[in-house]
Amino acid sequence: MSEKNTLPLKERMKIVRTHMPELDPEIRSRNFEEVNLGLPPADALTEATRCIACAKPGCVMQCPVGVKIKEVVALIYAGDYLAAAAKMREDNALPAITGRVCPQENQCEGGCVLGRKSAPVAIGNLERFIADYERRSGKLGLPAIAPSTGKSVAIVGSGPAGLSCAGDLIQKGHRVRVFEALHELGGVLVYGIPEFRLPKSIVKTEVDNLRRMGVEFETNVVVGKSVTIDELMRIEGYDAVFIATGAGLPQFLGIPGEHFNGVYSANEFLTRTNLMRAYQFPEFDEPIYDCRGRDVIVVGGGNTAMDAVRTARRLGARTATLVYRRSEAEMPARAEEVKHARQEGIEFQMLTAPVEFLGDEKGWLTGARCVRMELAEADASGRRRPIPVAGSEFILPANVVIIGVGTTANPLIQSTTPDLKTNSHNYIAADPETTRTSKRGVFAGGDIVTGSATVILAMGAGRKAAAAIHEYLTSDGRWELETSGL
Repeated sequence: MSEKNTLPLKERMKIVRTHMPELDPEIRSRNFEEVNLGLPPADALTEATRCIACAKPGCVMQCPVGVKIKEVVALIYAGDYLAAAAKMREDNALPAITGRVCPQENQCEGGCVLGRKSAPVAIGNLERFIADYERRSGKLGLPAIAPSTGKSVAIVGSGPAGLSCAGDLIQKGHRVRVFEALHELGGVLVYGIPEFRLPKSIVKTEVDNLRRMGVEFETNVVVGKSVTIDELMRIEGYDAVFIATGAGLPQFLGIPGEHFNGVYSANEFLTRTNLMRAYQFPEFDEPIYDCRGRDVIVVGGGNTAMDAVRTARRLGARTATLVYRRSEAEMPARAEEVKHARQEGIEFQMLTAPVEFLGDEKGWLTGARCVRMELAEADASGRRRPIPVAGSEFILPANVVIIGVGTTANPLIQSTTPDLKTNSHNYIAADPETTRTSKRGVFAGGDIVTGSATVILAMGAGRKAAAAIHEYLTSDGRWELETSGL
């Protein structure tokens, strides 16, 4: 490192947090270009200068993948961006992705000491800065790869948990092959997150980086149908399997009228838009019911619902309205996404819930009968429970309704692996620390175990799995004892 931050602590704390430039809302609401534009080098230096180099950095403790943030920021301050990127990749296989979609405000930045009196260091923006710098330079800082162990691991699913696990295992010298059911790699990173938040080229680059490290990939393989877990181990000879299939089975509201044409799950709507390139119409055929000039309602308050309503707006919706049964204070979506949505002209109907969808005699959606809600005492989620207000029903016009109220576990692998234990909701039962399942040599992590969560939490599960798999493959282990409680 060529330079150390010698600016007095009090002076560092006076520096105002930099703001990442954004595409103008009036322009971006009509296209799918990335909203956040990245920090200029001068702003990255300013932001790195703000770090007070804590003796016990809370940012590291609150990072699900344990990135050595203090060291990374020091390298950025010294101007050694490639070294900073290489240091980041020691713990994070997908820095250009997490720098864009990770909820840093609740994790690393939430642990920043500066946040107690002012704004925390913009760690996520710095992470994106060095990852983008590395990509543009063409000089990838690949971590060292250990000598081959002769062991092989099959990873089921190429989403964040699977890719993170693959990145760690390949460094430890194991042969790693990732199986993906769809025709493109990336899982939820490509089919769930819109282009304006995470360009597909970024995902492709990160996957290619793993491929350069030695990770093998195979698409169009539906594990549980094309091949079973048992066949991967018994016939194809894999020494261990990590199941990272996510939780992609959509949930609906269970109200009258969900059968009308024009009602989608958010998963289907986003997959058709992102993976099947509806956002590039007319270059690609539009595989969804046309939103242009129509009234669109999205039901839900999480990031998926926010992605769907902002996508509908960009696809030309006349009105794009988010309907959420609680208040904005209870919304699980990131504050940044809510802010961007408002800037883009999204309408919000808070404390509102649909009770019936309406349609015409030909089966096409025409509207949603809604009811106003009020908040009672907190429920199991810790948020105040919404209850209907008597006599408050009203109708919102709608040609398209997108349901974004959550997902659950796809049962395919569980149903074709008889000795794999599940919980009452059909998620795979796995130890939260080791990701071990009831089946010897089989590990599971991410949304297929916990239910829907964030990209970075799934990556954290992937790292835990990699550590546990490495221990299992390189030591005698005590599998039966350690999994007896599952």
